[in-house]
Amino acid sequence: MGEISGYREYLAGLIAGVATVAIGHPFDTVKVKLQKHNTEAHGIKYRNGLHCTARILKTEGIKGLYTGATSSFIGVAFESSLLFGIYSQTKQSLQGELQSDKPLPKVIIPSAAFSGAIISFVLCPSELVKCRMQVQGTDSVVPKSSRYSSPLDCALQTVKSEGVTGIFRGGLATFLRESVGNAVFFSVYEYVRYYMHSQLKAASFNHSNLFDMGVGIVSGGLGGVAFWSAVLPLDVAKTIIQTSPDRSSSRNPFQVLNMIYRRTGLKGCYAGLGPTIARAFPANAAAIVTWELAMKMLGIKHD
Repeated sequence: MGEISGYREYLAGLIAGVATVAIGHPFDTVKVKLQKHNTEAHGIKYRNGLHCTARILKTEGIKGLYTGATSSFIGVAFESSLLFGIYSQTKQSLQGELQSDKPLPKVIIPSAAFSGAIISFVLCPSELVKCRMQVQGTDSVVPKSSRYSSPLDCALQTVKSEGVTGIFRGGLATFLRESVGNAVFFSVYEYVRYYMHSQLKAASFNHSNLFDMGVGIVSGGLGGVAFWSAVLPLDVAKTIIQTSPDRSSSRNPFQVLNMIYRRTGLKGCYAGLGPTIARAFPANAAAIVTWELAMKMLGIKHD
C-alpha cells in the first residue's frame, strides 16, 4: 500500500462487499439451511447442497435464494468497508519503515485478525437477522405464526423479545470466525498474489489489467476457500446459536459443536461444506477483483 488514503480505503471495501453479496448470497442461503436442518433432531434433511437448492427453487422460486439479502447487502457492504479499510491502514502502521517486497506474516496476521475482530461486532446483528430470515422457508419447522415479515420486523421482534443483547447472540462465534478466518484469508491472498506476480515477472510476462484481474481471481478465490475451510465449524455453531428458538440454549460455540458432534458426528460440524466452498471461490474472487479495481480507480497504490 502507498500512503494512507483515508475514506477511499473504506469506499473501495464497500464496493467489494456489494459484489460479494450479489454473487454469494444464494450459496449462503443453501449453506444456512443445511446447517440448520441437517443438525436438528427433527424436520426435513437435505441430501446435499443440490437437493437443498432444488427444494428452494421448487417451493420458493429464485427469490427464495435471496431471502435475507436486504440485511446482508447492508451488513456486508458496511462490514467489507471496515474490513478492507482497517486491514489496509493497520498493515501500513505495522509495516512502518520496514522495506520488504515479500509479505510479512508479523504484519499481515495481526492486521487481518484485528480487522476481523472489529467487524464481528457489526456483522453479528446483520447475520443474525439474515440467518433467521433464511431458515423460515417452506421446509422450516418454525410455525407460520412466528415467522418474520421482513428483516426489519425480525430485528425489532428480536430486540423486543430478547432485549438489545439478543441481537448480538452468537457474538463469540462470530468474533472467533472473523478474527481467525481473516488472518487465514489475507495470508493466503497476499502470498498467492506475491507468488503469481513474481513468477510472471520472472517469465517477462507483459503486465496488463487483464493480468491483474486474473491474479485477483486466483488469489481472492483461494483465500476465500482457505477462510471457510479453516472456520466452517465455528460458522455452523454460530448458525445454531443465532437461530435457536430456546433463549436459554448455550451460546458457547464449543459446547454447541460438542453437542452437534455427539448427535451427527464430524459431518454435522461441517454441514453446508459443499455450497460454502462453491460460494467461497467466486464470491471472494469478485470481492478482491472489485476491491483492487476500486482502489486503482480511486488512486490508491497497491504494491
